[in-house]
Amino acid sequence: MNTEKKVWFWATALALTLAISQPGCQQAGTPPAEESSSGTLSQPESATPGEAPSGQPAAPATQAARPPAAPRQAPASPAAQPRAASPAATARPAPPPPRTATLAAGTALKVRTTTTLSTKTQKTGDAFAATLEEALTQGDWVIAPKGSTVEGRIVESDPGGRVRGVASLSIALNRLKTTDGQTVTISTGNVAVEAKTTQTKDATKVAIGTGIGAAIGAIAGGGKGAGIGAATGAGAGTAVVLGTRGDAAEIGSETVLNFALSAPVTITEARE
Repeated sequence: MNTEKKVWFWATALALTLAISQPGCQQAGTPPAEESSSGTLSQPESATPGEAPSGQPAAPATQAARPPAAPRQAPASPAAQPRAASPAATARPAPPPPRTATLAAGTALKVRTTTTLSTKTQKTGDAFAATLEEALTQGDWVIAPKGSTVEGRIVESDPGGRVRGVASLSIALNRLKTTDGQTVTISTGNVAVEAKTTQTKDATKVAIGTGIGAAIGAIAGGGKGAGIGAATGAGAGTAVVLGTRGDAAEIGSETVLNFALSAPVTITEARE
């Protein structure tokens, strides 16, 4: 009997201990309910599955495993994109070859002198300059425009004889300046001029000398003296003619002359 009482006593004590400790455990694990304005206690809202209560760190939500998404490529920057070729970078057509012209022998060259050429001032071999009076062309190519410089030389400068000879001057062209600045060597025929004849002037000088001599002789010795004076005067007049050269041969400034090529010449256009 004593044994049964002891068992009952300890069972009752254990039950009371459990009953007393259970409310304390619940208060420690559950936050106190907030009192609403109406005086009733509000129960804490139940947390959504996967969502942590307020004030606590969120627990990672368990989701079904998904394959990782492919990384998106960033758009290419303007510098990385190929640029359209600029017009300057595109291949340009090759320029046409330079033009070439062959001027045949006999091609006319009309020039204008810029200074006076004379046997008094020019000697054989001297150089002179002139300009083209007409452009030199072939098709639509102006090889040398009007006004281009041409050069020449004095082929012969002969001042002439004492009585019967007359002065003569012969010239030719040897260089031509083209439109593109080239100086081309050419060969032309000669252009020659002669001085005016002086036979009339010479006869007048002799006649004047004869008349003066006759007048002096007549004064000195009558008729015989006049004959002697005429002969003496004629001799003096002839001596004056023999001691004097004729007029110079000249080509005046601004004179237009016509030349012709004596040999063909090939001209090739110059390119920079």
